[in-house]
Amino acid sequence: MLIGPETFAARRARFLERLGGAAAVIPAAPLVTHHADVEYPFRQNSDFWYLTGFDEPDAVALFLPHCPENPFVLFVEPKDPTAEVWNGRRWGCEGAVERFGADLAHPRSELAQRLGDYLKGAEGIAFRVGRHPAVEPLVLQAWAGQLDRAPRSGTAALGLVAPCPLLHALRLRKGPEELERLREAARISAAAHELAREVVRPGLGERQVQAVIEQHFLEQGARGPAYGSIVAGGDNACVLHYTANSAELRDGDLLLIDAGCSLADYYNGDITRTFPVNGRFTGEQRALYELVLAAQEAAVAAVRPGATAEGVHDTAVRVLVEGLLELGLLVGDPGGIIERGAYRHLYMHRTGHWLGLDVHDVGAYRLGEHHVALEPGMVLTVEPGLYVSDRLPVPEGQPAIAERWKGIGIRIEDDVAVTERGHENLTAAALKAPAALER
Repeated sequence: MLIGPETFAARRARFLERLGGAAAVIPAAPLVTHHADVEYPFRQNSDFWYLTGFDEPDAVALFLPHCPENPFVLFVEPKDPTAEVWNGRRWGCEGAVERFGADLAHPRSELAQRLGDYLKGAEGIAFRVGRHPAVEPLVLQAWAGQLDRAPRSGTAALGLVAPCPLLHALRLRKGPEELERLREAARISAAAHELAREVVRPGLGERQVQAVIEQHFLEQGARGPAYGSIVAGGDNACVLHYTANSAELRDGDLLLIDAGCSLADYYNGDITRTFPVNGRFTGEQRALYELVLAAQEAAVAAVRPGATAEGVHDTAVRVLVEGLLELGLLVGDPGGIIERGAYRHLYMHRTGHWLGLDVHDVGAYRLGEHHVALEPGMVLTVEPGLYVSDRLPVPEGQPAIAERWKGIGIRIEDDVAVTERGHENLTAAALKAPAALER
């Protein structure tokens, strides 16, 4: 079930409270040209969406704690039958008030003339500089006007600050309704992975597998993929962001699939699974797969209140390094290898990221010298991997890589919510035990 207007209203109330005496200007996303006069499918700005639920381009939301009678004002494109024939329905000013809870709404064309008046009396202006070129000059002009009048009026916004820390701290901790949407995204994404594994065979194209996955997303009512689906057979899996998906799947190779859906209200899934194309692991493939799985399961088990994302990463790294020492792909003392980063030619990325309205969702991982403690409602991915290839040089003192290991790329990724008692694996329905992946 989509998130209702009462949830957006509650978010706005929390944001307004945190703003104190500052007024916030949060623009919507614009349309982006793909080629000639064709635009990419519209994707709303996540901060704007989180506070409004309004899914049209070029709108601007004002949050005005110093105006308690009208603290939420929207500037939107007005209804226009001619424009709507071409590009679809608009809610207009009336809909912005009646459907989306704005206290007042105005045509977007009036922002320049009205913004200064709305910002009068604010102690500061919260606006993200450098991201909204159509709105930024208007904000700066309104602020400059206040500063020019300050000697006579005695009042002006004291500074321009970023709204991101306040807003992103709110977004980092998901409410119950958001967790339900993430469970739905995880359910659809996991089922797509299972469908893909059923059809994979030698000779099939990577793009054909991608089509199976993304067809399921659309059939289940999702907007589509949350990011460019990665369907990487064999050595292609050693390219972390491989999206060409143009090769043929070969007998004896592994297939790495990193794909998740985005729902109608932008909540995302993000799953990676790796399995043998022909249904049987080779000895080297199974040894590395079981090592990555052990690291991933240990890292998932480390997710609990009071832990940190850094601690989850460290857990995975320790398991990987100790296993690579046993396999002879590393030599030396585990602690020294980790301290020097002498494993990074085989594992070069972090073990996860926040997940929510953005796939790599907002929120700090550390505040100064202190890592952010995990709390119930936070959601993160857990995704260790190993990538054995000639692309990166082997660090001094580490053994050359034997040919039998090369071309093996493995990543296993789940979406994990922090709960009061530990964690919930949202994507457990996508199987990962070796026996479940063989046939």
